[in-house]
Amino acid sequence: MELLNHTLGSILEENARNYPDKEFLIYPDRELRLTYSQFNERVDNVAKALIYMGVQKDSKLGVWAKNVPDWLTYMFASAKVGAVLVTINTNYKSDELEYILKNADVHTLCLAQGYRDNNFVNTIYEIVPELKTMQRSQLKSTRFPVLKNVVFMGHEKSKGMYTTPELLSLGAAMNDVKLLERTKQVSTHDVVNMQYTSGTTGFPKGVMLSHYNILNNGNTVGECLHYTPDDKLLTCVPLFHCFGCVLALCAIVTHSATMVMLEEFDPLAVLASVAKERCTAIYGVPTMFIAELNHPMFDMFDLTSLRTGIMAGAPCPIESMKEVMNKMHCSEIISVYGLTETSPGMTATRVTDNADIRATTVGRALPFVEVKIVDPATGETLLPGVQGEVCCRGYNVMKGYYNNPEGTAAVIDKDGFLHSGDLGTMDEKGYLKITGRNKEMMIRGGENIYPREIENFLYKMPQIESVEVVGIPSPRYGEQVAAFVKVKSGEVIREEDVRAFCMNKIARYKIPKYIFFVDAFPMTASGKIQKYKLKDVAAELMAERGEVVV
Repeated sequence: MELLNHTLGSILEENARNYPDKEFLIYPDRELRLTYSQFNERVDNVAKALIYMGVQKDSKLGVWAKNVPDWLTYMFASAKVGAVLVTINTNYKSDELEYILKNADVHTLCLAQGYRDNNFVNTIYEIVPELKTMQRSQLKSTRFPVLKNVVFMGHEKSKGMYTTPELLSLGAAMNDVKLLERTKQVSTHDVVNMQYTSGTTGFPKGVMLSHYNILNNGNTVGECLHYTPDDKLLTCVPLFHCFGCVLALCAIVTHSATMVMLEEFDPLAVLASVAKERCTAIYGVPTMFIAELNHPMFDMFDLTSLRTGIMAGAPCPIESMKEVMNKMHCSEIISVYGLTETSPGMTATRVTDNADIRATTVGRALPFVEVKIVDPATGETLLPGVQGEVCCRGYNVMKGYYNNPEGTAAVIDKDGFLHSGDLGTMDEKGYLKITGRNKEMMIRGGENIYPREIENFLYKMPQIESVEVVGIPSPRYGEQVAAFVKVKSGEVIREEDVRAFCMNKIARYKIPKYIFFVDAFPMTASGKIQKYKLKDVAAELMAERGEVVV
């Protein structure tokens, strides 16, 4: 295997030539099916329209939408003209959108109607009122001087906005001369994608990723999954995160396979789509797989076509991984570990690894990537089995944070290693275990406690569907262990049952002092649990109980 030197545009065109009639993109709930050649033609027409609208090389094109059918059209069209796609979280409200538009210097914003209770059209009119009074392509905004175009990703017409059908018609009427000139200027090492870190701590930073970064990351992960053109991947993770637009899209397009898409996660829709399309692979964060496994209609669907997939985005509970392998027939499912700054994959388990390795580690370094464990204080490389900070170097490391050299220098050292901020251990064979983040580690009475260890243990209780462990401030011990438990439907469990289950099985100082039963966890749009918010929830629940932490 060699590293690829393709661009997103060139890899799509190669597939359109070699597999013109092969289905690339399927939306089963819409009966929408596009072959590689049909999708490439659609991309070219939008790309030509973008040039007409003044989108230049390195212009920033924002996409604010759930996984609608034309999300990927704009991703490839912007890539072909040398622009940079800026992914925008669907949970963002007006202040967060304003931050992204300004920080990323967005030139053209493509948006859908909205997501759940968040109306994107109303929001853009609220912060860019000039849209309602100015002609399209002549936008002059006081607050956003760089912003020149807004596109509605649908048929409905709104003041000041283009629509996708209009761009398709416009592009179809234009010749290819300017597009061909522009594609020749695009290099595999150009920035093609900017993804903003979740912002769960501090201000989000724009991670600059190149064609080289994301295509090679998708390709190497696809190799770990043994993808071929015969594979069909059910994708329900958001495209605005690397899990969707790299581990899914780039793995598929580099292997000439098929994406079966859902606009947003729904466990019933996932199960139905896998059965209907005979998908061979499925992705999700642990909370998604848990919801699928516990859906009351789970047994009604034939999932035997499944072979593989990825459980990632958060530490994988051991019991959940084993259930997915057995009950969902994903005997070759793997986990991938990394972060946005590493495109995102850094390590992965392999389908040839035994079940215990795939359930208890995040695997070995991906091909062409170096991973090491260092002492966070000294930077010294540590021996196997010793916990430290996970660092990596290779083709997958981002080009930096946009307009933030100080932030870039803080995470990429002089030798090119990116410092993840995650804690882990690596064994003699290179298998990595993530033990937590520096900020998640608890210290109770001088003892270091890692939440994931306790969570994995509690998952062995058959009544527990999900559990998250955090440290809450204690005047006596510094921190106390608190567990937030979601109980499986139809089951009953008490605090004393949890503690009794722990007694004599794990060290006493690891047993949760406080146990809270919850119906849901605070989540990011990508399905990650926001642990830092659980500490505030704990304080509120303790106050309701009339108790204080000891």
